[in-house]
Amino acid sequence: MPEQTHHGLPHHDTYEHLISLLDSSHIDYRLLDHEPEGATEAVCALRGHPASEAAKCIVLRVKVDRRTTRHVLAVVPGDRRVDLDAVRALFDARYVGFSDPETAERLARAVPGTVLPFSFDPGLEVVADPDVVAQPKLYFNAARLDRSLCISGADYERLAKPRIERVAVPASAQV
Repeated sequence: MPEQTHHGLPHHDTYEHLISLLDSSHIDYRLLDHEPEGATEAVCALRGHPASEAAKCIVLRVKVDRRTTRHVLAVVPGDRRVDLDAVRALFDARYVGFSDPETAERLARAVPGTVLPFSFDPGLEVVADPDVVAQPKLYFNAARLDRSLCISGADYERLAKPRIERVAVPASAQV
């Protein structure tokens, strides 16, 4: 019996969905098993690559106006952080902030630390920084804390079809 989330959905369904999508799209990928880890810097060390080659995935709440809230999956290089002002400008929004964990988990269909740079929910729009799709090797947790995936940024872009926008700033940049 698969592990259950508190929503009653099996964790590994998102993983299986991803693998079948990659296989049916004839995408070249590599799976890496490692100790369970969701923090970007730590998992990069386990996988043995620089953080710039990781896809950091953050679910954001974008309030366009009083009645309209959108959810955006921002995908940035692992050594950067999301530029909330840039996202706000993209959507001409009044407010942009991090989504609450329950909403993020429901929309991403994955627990925090395992969010994919893909969306399998029509209510979650993907915006990826151009430096993500430019990576020859792009690493991310495969909807599991103990397994990661490596594909090319070009294949990721072809498959995920994210909106490509400059949404990352250096991790050291002031808020």
